[in-house]
Amino acid sequence: MLSVTHTFKIPSIIGWHKLHYVCLIRIFLFLWLFAGENTFFAQTWENTKDWKKEPHRPTFHFSPDSMWMNDPNGMFYIDSTYHLFYQYYPKDIVWGPMHWGHATSQDLINWQHRPIALYPDSLGYIFSGSAIIDIKNTSGLGRDGIPPVIAFFTHHHDAKEKSGSNQFQYQSMAYSLDGGKSFTKFAGNPVVPNPGIKDFRDPKVFWFESDQSWKMIFAAYDHVRIYTSKNLINWSYCSSFGKDNGCHDGVWECPDLFPIKAENTGTTKWVMLVSINPGAPNGGSGTQYFVGDFDGTYFKLDDISQSEEKNKNTQWLDFGTDNYAGVTWSGIPEKDGRKIFLGWMSNWQYAQQVPTKKWRSSMTLPRELTLDSIEKEWVVTSKPIVEFSQLETASEMLITDQMIGDTFLLQSGSTLNRYQLEIEHAQNNKVFIRLSNTLGQYTDVGYDGKLNKFYIDRRFSGITSFNKNFAAIQYSDIRKKSGLIKMDIIQDVSGVEMFADDGFTIMTSLFFPEIPYQKATIQSTLTNLKFNGSVRPLKAAIFKSAR
Repeated sequence: MLSVTHTFKIPSIIGWHKLHYVCLIRIFLFLWLFAGENTFFAQTWENTKDWKKEPHRPTFHFSPDSMWMNDPNGMFYIDSTYHLFYQYYPKDIVWGPMHWGHATSQDLINWQHRPIALYPDSLGYIFSGSAIIDIKNTSGLGRDGIPPVIAFFTHHHDAKEKSGSNQFQYQSMAYSLDGGKSFTKFAGNPVVPNPGIKDFRDPKVFWFESDQSWKMIFAAYDHVRIYTSKNLINWSYCSSFGKDNGCHDGVWECPDLFPIKAENTGTTKWVMLVSINPGAPNGGSGTQYFVGDFDGTYFKLDDISQSEEKNKNTQWLDFGTDNYAGVTWSGIPEKDGRKIFLGWMSNWQYAQQVPTKKWRSSMTLPRELTLDSIEKEWVVTSKPIVEFSQLETASEMLITDQMIGDTFLLQSGSTLNRYQLEIEHAQNNKVFIRLSNTLGQYTDVGYDGKLNKFYIDRRFSGITSFNKNFAAIQYSDIRKKSGLIKMDIIQDVSGVEMFADDGFTIMTSLFFPEIPYQKATIQSTLTNLKFNGSVRPLKAAIFKSAR
């Protein structure tokens, strides 16, 4: 690890301000830029011909080998392997009759694409859902001591929907006796018929130890429903939640419900995730959450989550525009104990219009969810999983005493393209990283002291004309109210994720520059600036073809 000392200058971009604070900035620079002339492609694909020439292909965010992808589905862990399924249409780069695509990983970073797991049938398309391991064989579907892996999903009958019926979605299941490699659909589908609710979908199933039974939570238009079963086949209704809670600007989708221990108190609470489209804080689709208690029948909001102010302000898992329909992995070993989350890195406002030609959509980085509290309010926090550090190849520390005047160039034309940034509060000032290319296209990621908000500005990021909502500034309020502001900024070829203030505030955003961003600068309205920093180049993740 190298240590050097520099003095740099930063220009005034808004106008000179009287210095209220000396702002200490520690910059942890994680940047991955792709060497060679064709720097726009990213993933290290094996056994491929054309994928390496595809513009905007990310380097460490999961994307389909080809065609359309949306929600992550059926995520479970077994035999040292993580399984990811996802909404997939193999015939076009826009949404169509849904299948379950499939990929596996040993570390959630490097992935092996697998053959399609579930195809549409006479009951309908295969919409979102979950998967569990029936260790005790409560379903009776296991054979020869092999516990079945059981996938739950929504059957969507397109013809019934077009006929005007409300009963075109219902919950079904399929089972696997080879660890999730192949599935057989249950002959008794659907296992939860539709009672007459138009949007009736996205089952998440989990084991509830206290009463030795399975629970299923799924979305029902403007609320969620909870069902129970002893055998995963016969389900009965327990309760509903949400008609008078949270945001209702759009349809509720893709719920999740799980226990989690608070970091600062050791108290175990239950967290409910609910995605909604539209209604997100910066437009389009997003994911809200609720914190409370669950007794196996009812979910009840915690007292500190029901204050007058809380009922007016929905809690959001991610304030950026591009994290939707995310859920957590099942089957994570107790000795690990993490709640690992993955979301769809896009937005229904423009997901089918983004400028990729042979594939569409990627997933967020896998994230570890934790729970904390601020001013009598529970907050779900996020950070990249520790496995992500395996992509680091070197490290260089920078220690800077003072910056006066000019822009600080972080890098240019190197083999880096990933950052993390820590900032100490600077009243009424703006400090940000600008990612840019030689065409003058750029994305700013930073903190606006005057507004006291984090933000991502992609108005001039590159290709934006495909949708009127894309070129905009996204904002997020400060959640962790203290003098120190931290921003971990992780940039890939076509997107950025910011984990601010130790994960209390998250923003995820896509961008599509015409040529890759090759320069990164830190800019500010401050006339004096002190910071420490480090640089860590990364290698690309490996994605193996199923073909």
